[in-house]
Amino acid sequence: MTNQVNAFLQSYFKDLELKPPLFYSWNYGLRFEIADPIKWNEKGGMSQAYERSTTLFNEVFAIDDNIIFVTDVHTFKSNKYLQKRPLNVYSKFIKSKQKLYQLSHQTLPELEEEDGVTHRFSLICNKSEIRYASLLKAICHEDMGDSQTILRGDRRIGYNIYLINDTKQIIYHLYDDRGCDIIAAGKRSLHAIYKNYNHWLLDYDREKMSSLFAPSNM
Repeated sequence: MTNQVNAFLQSYFKDLELKPPLFYSWNYGLRFEIADPIKWNEKGGMSQAYERSTTLFNEVFAIDDNIIFVTDVHTFKSNKYLQKRPLNVYSKFIKSKQKLYQLSHQTLPELEEEDGVTHRFSLICNKSEIRYASLLKAICHEDMGDSQTILRGDRRIGYNIYLINDTKQIIYHLYDDRGCDIIAAGKRSLHAIYKNYNHWLLDYDREKMSSLFAPSNM
């Protein structure tokens, strides 16, 4: 049986390797600044990150869209973390326990490390089945070392979470509190988000995005 993530990528994002940074790996994408780089560590400074990440999620995903919730866990072949403590991302952020029986898993080579391995978990669901506000908040807190992080205990592992809109062919990747990449099979799917949230775009890459959506290119 063809893996659901591989089938999606082959159909709409051929030759794309699902790994960060997605914005630089695909022709049609947006890159947003999420947290205020000056105020993020002040009291209440993360409120901007919560607002922006959730707002963009709601722009990408409608209530009836099919979502592929992907979690890549990067570790060493010798690390038995997942055997001793099974991944709790889905049990924590998926509302229905019965839904967890549909969770898929595959093992991928971790190219950056000779002894590395990536465990890819994926689940087909919809927006109403995910505690997405809590999920996005946890991702924003990942580099802060507090109780709201995704993976706790073993710091030798890392992860990436991708939320894929199978209906609209869009991939949403909030990589941490700093930023969020949104890529699509075609740029027209991103035009409204680009226009409505232009003031949130990362200035460093603004020229590239402005060129993509220039009137002459539409």
